[in-house]
Amino acid sequence: MNKKTEKQEFEAIKKTAHAHGTLDDKEAEKIAEDVEEITEKLIEEEIIKEIPAVADPVVIAEKIVERTRGFKGKSREEIISEWEPKTKLGKEVRDNKITNIDEILDSGRKILEEQIVDKLLNIKTDLISIGQAKGKFGGGKRRAWRQTQKKTQEGNVPTFSTMAVVGDENGHVGVGDGKAKETLPARDKAVKKAKLNIIKITRSCSSFDCACDQLHTVPFKVTGKSGSVKLILIPAPQGTGLVVANELKKILKLAGVKDVYSKTSGRVRTTFNLIKACFDALNKTNLKIK
Repeated sequence: MNKKTEKQEFEAIKKTAHAHGTLDDKEAEKIAEDVEEITEKLIEEEIIKEIPAVADPVVIAEKIVERTRGFKGKSREEIISEWEPKTKLGKEVRDNKITNIDEILDSGRKILEEQIVDKLLNIKTDLISIGQAKGKFGGGKRRAWRQTQKKTQEGNVPTFSTMAVVGDENGHVGVGDGKAKETLPARDKAVKKAKLNIIKITRSCSSFDCACDQLHTVPFKVTGKSGSVKLILIPAPQGTGLVVANELKKILKLAGVKDVYSKTSGRVRTTFNLIKACFDALNKTNLKIK
């Protein structure tokens, strides 16, 4: 039998691709270069399917903008402008009767709307790596999403949980966790809870070998506890840095603490409890020494 030439093999592959509706390598590479355009087209196609054919083109355009905005996220100005407060505290903040969040925190009033924090503070957010990707012998890379599964008659139902930290790097910090069937809703829940749980912490220069006038460390030795994890934060002189675990650096940085020593005990590999213990210790900085 005579072997097929390269040209004949190429023609055969081309006919097969045309018959099955598949793509050539070159066409696939071109499509891969324009990922954003293809994503927008797919979103538009899904929205157009949901909207009746007699709908106004302006309505279709508005729907497309609303759907694509969810992928990019709203800015702080958009969130505040669209906010319609439902609580008495929220209405006072919107009407600029309260312009400082410390007035709310010092009076012990409960924050029930996240937009209050968005309006009064320039918030920054970060996610804590509480999950772990799959790897051999437990050596998977740490990640922000912790995945669990529930056995049902329909099969395995996965859920994702995450932990968020918010702060203004100037004495205000909050921690929250969220769980959902998808990653992005879990993140949004965690950020919302973190904003509602925001606290004010006290900072000072209290190390015995430092005499500056900047607020760079904790005012005294504080201890936080969560589960079996026990964390002690110790004042440090300026220039020491954050002598803590990598995940603890995220919460201390957003809280505005620049220099601190730490001592931990218990199952510190449980990042969830480690962060809660740190949050508990920072909250205790507001206690007055008698």
